[in-house]
Amino acid sequence: MRRRYLITLVIVILSLALTFVLLDRYCPASGLPLSSARRAEHLLKNRVSFPSSEDFDARVTLASLLQPGNDENRWSDTRAARVEGYVVSVGRAGIEMANCWSPCRRDIHINVALRTDAPANEQLIVEVTPHLQQWAAANGLDWSAETLERSLIGKWVRFEGWLFYDSEHAKESANTFKEGSDLWRATAWEIHPVTRIEVVK
Repeated sequence: MRRRYLITLVIVILSLALTFVLLDRYCPASGLPLSSARRAEHLLKNRVSFPSSEDFDARVTLASLLQPGNDENRWSDTRAARVEGYVVSVGRAGIEMANCWSPCRRDIHINVALRTDAPANEQLIVEVTPHLQQWAAANGLDWSAETLERSLIGKWVRFEGWLFYDSEHAKESANTFKEGSDLWRATAWEIHPVTRIEVVK
């Protein structure tokens, strides 16, 4: 009986380990959604197509994204944006469903502002996804968190990519803040995923 229990336990552990390895390596763009709405959201977050010139909304600048006021419907996630600003910080995002709960597959948050000492409620989040990190590596670019932190902080940088409204963080954004929440960003709008990074100065 005890031997059967140990064999079952080993099989379960090996199955979980294999599942983890497969999801880490082959996580689909849809992530691990629990609903059709989540699936649609994950597919937007994990886009691998690059915007064409017609996709860019010329009205979008860093200043316009940081403009105060309820901005939930101000922009469209079918459009792309090009913004320039100072990089305040770079760090890894948390583990999430969009990346199959893998601790190795995590987005990189880059906080951008109009000045280097801007408080959190005046910062825009732009995100480099694991899918685009892989594309960058295949094209001779190092978009790892360590390299981006070392090369971007304090610099004036141009970012291009798709607009995305992260409703999950609306309550933590200055423009749509809910009392009792942790305010750590200006807006729930992001450039996510980032498809181009260029240090201007």
